[in-house]
Amino acid sequence: MLKLFLLCTLAVLSRADIGEEDDVLVLKKSNFEEALKAHPNILVEFYAPWCGHCKALVPEYAKAASMLKAEGSEIRLAKVDATEEADLAQEYGVRGYPTIKFFKGGDKESPKEYSGDVESEGAKAFLNAAEAVDDVPFGITSNDAVYSKFEVSKDGVVLFKKFDEGRNTFDGELSKADLLAFIKANQLPLVIEFTEQTAPKIFGGEIKSHILMFVPKAASDFDEKMVEFKKASEGFKGKILFIFIDSEVDDNQRILEFFGLKKEECPAIRLITLEDEMTKYRPESEAITADNIVAFCTLFTEGKLKPHLMSQDIPEDWDKNPVRVLVGKNFEEVVFDPKKNVFVEFYAPWCGHCKQLDPIWTKLGEKYQDSADIVVAKMDSTANEMETVKVHSFPTLKFFPAGDEHKVVDYNGERTLEGFTKFLESGGKDGGAPAGEEGEEDEGIDVSTPLGLV
Repeated sequence: MLKLFLLCTLAVLSRADIGEEDDVLVLKKSNFEEALKAHPNILVEFYAPWCGHCKALVPEYAKAASMLKAEGSEIRLAKVDATEEADLAQEYGVRGYPTIKFFKGGDKESPKEYSGDVESEGAKAFLNAAEAVDDVPFGITSNDAVYSKFEVSKDGVVLFKKFDEGRNTFDGELSKADLLAFIKANQLPLVIEFTEQTAPKIFGGEIKSHILMFVPKAASDFDEKMVEFKKASEGFKGKILFIFIDSEVDDNQRILEFFGLKKEECPAIRLITLEDEMTKYRPESEAITADNIVAFCTLFTEGKLKPHLMSQDIPEDWDKNPVRVLVGKNFEEVVFDPKKNVFVEFYAPWCGHCKQLDPIWTKLGEKYQDSADIVVAKMDSTANEMETVKVHSFPTLKFFPAGDEHKVVDYNGERTLEGFTKFLESGGKDGGAPAGEEGEEDEGIDVSTPLGLV
């Protein structure tokens, strides 16, 4: 893997303004800008209290913070609870936990070997590109011995790496834009394993189409599967990111769940796009061969694949309780009934906020159980998906008014029985906003990427 290069310097914050926990600065939206001004360079972890990876990082992160502070270093570490500071996390593009971002104000070195006149226009473009890249170390030289050692015969740019072909030689125009494109196209392996360390690169990169191979690394045919997967990846470099996930690792089980998979169903292939709306795809053939994977990816790049939508079977008693139970197979029939006003909670079984809401939602269902035109319902969004409605956090509450099949109202009011009642009695006006419009801050858990589920 490419060497991860982090520079960080920090000044001292007033304890009256910014608290500390184990020598780690605790940042919030109210003090974040002040912290960046006071500390030109600061390393910030955006975390979720329930995230296993974040919990595992706590002692090491605190240890590093204490060492730096004890040494009198200008470097300090900070953290942001992204579930409490949702606006701040969104502003900085946090799509999974933990996300660690470096805010720097001084000069930085950042991969690649440049050979030639350091005062040339090409060298200036190279240095400008270096300023725009955080995670790749850059070097520049005009030393003949370096030319000789790395067999460079003329001025140019070479990207060195410890995977695949080992190095890439830049052959375009020496401009900042072209150099950045060159780095992005070559800095990741053709096939990358999903781990705590690689997750930020996977989800923070430019390539938003990912094909995933879920496979147990301990399987006897693992190497055979990897050969086929890597062979297929060669034709989609820069278009689709090829990722494999060890299906036996406990920390990866939430990702399997996100794709509707169980360990015993692996090896398996899935594809997902991480644009504004996440969309999943499933190949028709489960056989993992290079030919099958190439055919699957080709159909995707040509726009000929239909999304794969998960659905549980319809429970026999789905409409027998005060809160109706929806799944993918009966969702549209119920919520788009022209004679019914339907209020739906989209939840995850493991979500703490959802569990807190459950008794209130049950009381709401009981209140309107005998109503002729109001239906209170819920749907497990980890096991059911719809093309017409996208869920980005848990819990999400949406109202589908009678008589208008295309209208959806997001509930943004108080999550109390009184608030819900007032909302329903007003026909979805008091506490609601048209779907897609920004309302009050959502206290739920963001699931905008699979990493957010880990």
